Amino acid sequence: MRTTHSRRTFLGASAAATLAPFALGADAKLDLAFFIVGDTHYLADKQNPKQLDATSAGTNARLVDTLNKLPGTAIPAAAGGGTVAIPKGVIHDGDLIDSGDKTGGSFPQMHETEWQGFQADFGLTGKDGRLKFPVYEVHGNHDSPPGDGLIVKKIAERNKTRPGVTGRSSNGLHYSWDWESVHFVNLGIVVGAVKSVTRKRKYNPLDSLEFLAADLAASVGKSGRPVILTHHVDVLRYATNPDKPTANPEWDPADVRAYYDAIKDYNVVAIFYGHTHARNIYQWDGSNKKAEKGVSVFNVDNSGHYSFKQQAGYYVHLSGDTMTVREFATADRWETFDWTAEKWERKIPATKG
Repeated sequence: MRTTHSRRTFLGASAAATLAPFALGADAKLDLAFFIVGDTHYLADKQNPKQLDATSAGTNARLVDTLNKLPGTAIPAAAGGGTVAIPKGVIHDGDLIDSGDKTGGSFPQMHETEWQGFQADFGLTGKDGRLKFPVYEVHGNHDSPPGDGLIVKKIAERNKTRPGVTGRSSNGLHYSWDWESVHFVNLGIVVGAVKSVTRKRKYNPLDSLEFLAADLAASVGKSGRPVILTHHVDVLRYATNPDKPTANPEWDPADVRAYYDAIKDYNVVAIFYGHTHARNIYQWDGSNKKAEKGVSVFNVDNSGHYSFKQQAGYYVHLSGDTMTVREFATADRWETFDWTAEKWERKIPATKG
């Protein structure tokens, strides 16, 4: 395998030392691994909407093959060394399909075909698709911006039988689960909406903020348990003045502010999102600038987009008092891949109860 170098290799080149550690203790029993992917953009053939585009189908099939083969393989010393553990599952941070933001004509059939492609590859439980591990997805702007499309309905339906789910929103879409001592919450396209701010949102949050606040209070409370959050859209661009938003932003700044306020007193170890098609790693303190301290944020590259030869995903391992994030990437649509020559670490506080 060869090392993959691209703009993605350098966007988050802040390295492990820049992620400030917590000063608390460790959960010695914690040993948890999972994968993060996103922006698979399954695309149907526009000329034959009952079939997948060949490039899209091939790219994503090889992505799944790569995920299946990774456990048990060696990680090179340049990426920190060690062996890939068997993951608890795969988190997908949105844009499962490509055409869900389009309507009319052949698009309804394309939505069906693209969904069938995703479902056949990723399955749900690790036993009903080509992927050998359970999958935990959110929807993105190419899945259903207004929140009333096929993909949103399918995710809500899947949440009824998704392995390990401990909490579901009243609309069935947003959900949470526990892997060991860590609490996970999947929050859809963006987090919102603040009820007192009545302006129209570009993307419908479908009450994810309300669910997040209630779920953290009920499932985490004052225990200090580690929390990991996933949504689709990036935060920094929209963490601006909530009283003076730019014209119809993807994520209303009032909702971004409320999101940070909802999580700032919890032990949020990481936020994962996609959308931008580039790796970006930083600390977030609620502002629109990268901070020296705050929540660790990981923007994952596109993992299966038909338009790019370059793709990537994250391998995340939480062990004892440390979370380690590493990136595996390809320059040829997963014909081959290699590990990015760095790693990112964050100390994890001990669970208090």
